[in-house]
Amino acid sequence: MTLRLSADVQLDLATILLQWSAGGLAFLWITTRGRLVSLGYGWLLRGVYGAIAVGAFAAELFADHRGAGHALFLAGSVGVVVSALGALVVSVVRRRAGVGAARAARVRARARVAAMAGNVESGRAEPDSAVREFPPALDLLAPIAGAVGLIGAAEFSGGSLWLAAARLLVGAAFLGAVTDAMLLGHWYLTQPGLPREPLKELVGWSAGVLPAEVLVMLVPPGMVGVISGARSDGYDGLLGWMWVVCAITTGILLWVTWLALRERFYSAVMAATGLLYLAILTAAGTDLVARAVLTP
Repeated sequence: MTLRLSADVQLDLATILLQWSAGGLAFLWITTRGRLVSLGYGWLLRGVYGAIAVGAFAAELFADHRGAGHALFLAGSVGVVVSALGALVVSVVRRRAGVGAARAARVRARARVAAMAGNVESGRAEPDSAVREFPPALDLLAPIAGAVGLIGAAEFSGGSLWLAAARLLVGAAFLGAVTDAMLLGHWYLTQPGLPREPLKELVGWSAGVLPAEVLVMLVPPGMVGVISGARSDGYDGLLGWMWVVCAITTGILLWVTWLALRERFYSAVMAATGLLYLAILTAAGTDLVARAVLTP
């Protein structure tokens, strides 16, 4: 399904949805592998991104594309849905085990409190350590399937296959990192005492992927031609400069978010989350505006 805004501007809805789903699930693994964030966060993200992948499959199913790329995209979309659902089921089944690093931190904190109170036990039960924990490696299966689907999409994205694949994969990582950072920022409301390291890690990844995102969009034929006027965007170069503003603003927002997370007060996390809301908008502009203009 193609969203055509003008003769020179169009977007393929299926690839946008699969990008967001695969990238978001990839950075879910970045977070779950640390075993600090509670299981509910994974349930939320697997459900949301799995539903988005269903949308990607449906949009591509009714698209005009044909051939190996089309089949690979559909297979990748199904793989994302099945893998995300499977990881969700395993996580729910093993929920009694909790998450190891968070459980160990609670035990240490409780021991300190008990020592200060004269070895008085708090009486709160810990998760069942006899139950096997959810293995974070399961969260890698969905983004791998999504990457396969996006490589297939490069066949009908136009231009050089390697450049189209690079733009789709880097864009998936960029959109996924920023979106997950915003969602994780909200999760601090439901998990008081969660260290800031998982959120800082996602913000760091977002800032690290941004230069790669800009670079792949500048590789000829890229946004340089749109800004210079050599390639029409249908709006006298306006979209080219809008892309520049989005990229610069995203970088500034991520930098300010990092500074906010260095503050000691809890409200800094909420401030960072608000900044990440804005960063999602500008990050989407950085990726989608360029793709809309550069798609043949």
